[in-house]
Amino acid sequence: MQLTFPLADEPEDAAREKGRLLFAGPVDFVKGVVAMPGLPPADRVEFCFAGRSNVGKSSLINALTGRKNLARASNTPGRTQEINYFALGDSYYMVDLPGYGYAEAPVAIVAKWQALLKQYLAGRATLRRVFVLVDMRHGVKSVDQEILTLLDKSAVTFQVVLTKADKVNKATRDETIAQVQGALGKHPAAYPEIIITSSEKGEGLETLRAIIAGLG
Repeated sequence: MQLTFPLADEPEDAAREKGRLLFAGPVDFVKGVVAMPGLPPADRVEFCFAGRSNVGKSSLINALTGRKNLARASNTPGRTQEINYFALGDSYYMVDLPGYGYAEAPVAIVAKWQALLKQYLAGRATLRRVFVLVDMRHGVKSVDQEILTLLDKSAVTFQVVLTKADKVNKATRDETIAQVQGALGKHPAAYPEIIITSSEKGEGLETLRAIIAGLG
């Protein structure tokens, strides 16, 4: 059966409130990890954000948590070279993965990041879902396909979150959604719903919070 990858529905009131409470509570930076032995204990639900550089990952994390500087956006794409862990109270870890598609990073550093990413994705039993961020202006690119294929091989469920929805008109929005739906049909690990967000306008944030809160 071919999945159609519809847009995620607006959450019901109870789910919306559960998501609000999760992100309204304490959110603390735990540590930046550069090697597998540095990972914190796998003692709670874990979810992570992945996306190519400049996709708006830091902005989305800051908007979700209501904290302006929790995830620092860098003027130089690809500078974040660590797996950054944040604790949402004592029940969830939110994980910010290094941006990929960084053209200016040295080859050796890119290889090191890729190796760490593969080890993390394949070896973290508490990882419930990877949210793969895709820029609404560009859709799924070849560099995104690489991470999606890696997630398939790692058997880790991922869900696409379209970012910067406020930057495009309706025609471009519809075109990108169709392109992403077509691309996801080739990936068995893809969760069959797409989330549309705008960090600036707040679109989709309640939906994403509710979905994350429902992972526990």
